[in-house]
Amino acid sequence: MPKMKTKRAAVKRFKRTATGKLKRSHAYTSHLFASKTQKRKRQLRKPALVSKGDYKRLKDVLYNL
Repeated sequence: MPKMKTKRAAVKRFKRTATGKLKRSHAYTSHLFASKTQKRKRQLRKPALVSKGDYKRLKDVLYNL
């Protein structure tokens, strides 16, 4: 049986933290900034952690990460 391949698109979107959790970036950060408050834009710049339910789905996709 061949090796499982990692989904390369997922590797570009997620990084592993030192404790093994998955880090992701926020959505809604590419355009239409005039309608967003300064506080909201500032908070969207910070990375977020992947939720527990999503982590279970990403485990198979991110085989080697």
